[in-house]
Amino acid sequence: MNISKNLKYFFILPAILSVLSIFALVSFGLKPGIDLSGGSLLQVSYPEGRPPVEQVRALVEKLQFGEIRVQPTGEAGYILRQRDLSVVEKNQLEAVLGGLGPIHEDQFTSVGPVLGEELMRKAWIAIVLVVLSTILFIAFAFRRTGDPEKEKEGIASWKYGVVAVLTLLHDILIPAGLFAFLGFVSGAEVDALFIVALLTILGISINDTIVVFDRIRENLRLNKESHKHEAFESVVGRSISQTLARSISTSLTVVIVLLALYFVGPIATKDFALTLIVGMIAGTYSSIFLASPMLVVWERWSAHKKN
Repeated sequence: MNISKNLKYFFILPAILSVLSIFALVSFGLKPGIDLSGGSLLQVSYPEGRPPVEQVRALVEKLQFGEIRVQPTGEAGYILRQRDLSVVEKNQLEAVLGGLGPIHEDQFTSVGPVLGEELMRKAWIAIVLVVLSTILFIAFAFRRTGDPEKEKEGIASWKYGVVAVLTLLHDILIPAGLFAFLGFVSGAEVDALFIVALLTILGISINDTIVVFDRIRENLRLNKESHKHEAFESVVGRSISQTLARSISTSLTVVIVLLALYFVGPIATKDFALTLIVGMIAGTYSSIFLASPMLVVWERWSAHKKN
């Protein structure tokens, strides 16, 4: 693979998607679900046919419980999200809903605001720990790759860790931006499963990135043992070609399973599956066409700076 010829094209798509994702996050933000922000969720169904959503909203607003989000689900149900309700308030809400026809309570979940804040705090701690651990592990694992004093033969080990983290940020930025947009358009919320999906993306993506990096390290070692002088970008291009089929095949297998989960799985896991699908595609692309080219750009910049 000719890295130097196609280098600039590898960054176009990630740059566009990253800018759009940042714009969506800044403009719309993420809408936290009740398990992150606290509140209650009531899911009911109307066996004899559900009434229009406008009627439901008009009735529940009369209760003056604050903001209540009404979302149709399935063919005969509604999901109502609101602040944490007491037993009396929950009964009042169900009584109002029952005034539009016989109802069946499918689900009721209540989470206090303290628990929601704790879950959010622990989620951020987990993500930060993953990022720091990634830098330390890769810097240690690739400590003998190249010679920092001779950048033409390689690149310092810590730079592999920094590049890996930058691509990981790209991989979670894309699905986060998508859900910010979906939250604005259709009221999609992020919950604990969304955090789990992001952590899963981080784990899978870094695995693919390390596979490519390890092939680069191996090719650099073989060149050194055989006293072969080869440009770093040529080593990177050859390493990508050697791992391309394996990375795409592995990711495609996972995406097929996730597509099945999204289309035929329960509604509770649809957002989880969608997050993983988008993250897997972004992670596969970044592991192959973003992380390694970033190493080449950094190596060129370092060589130019020395000269």
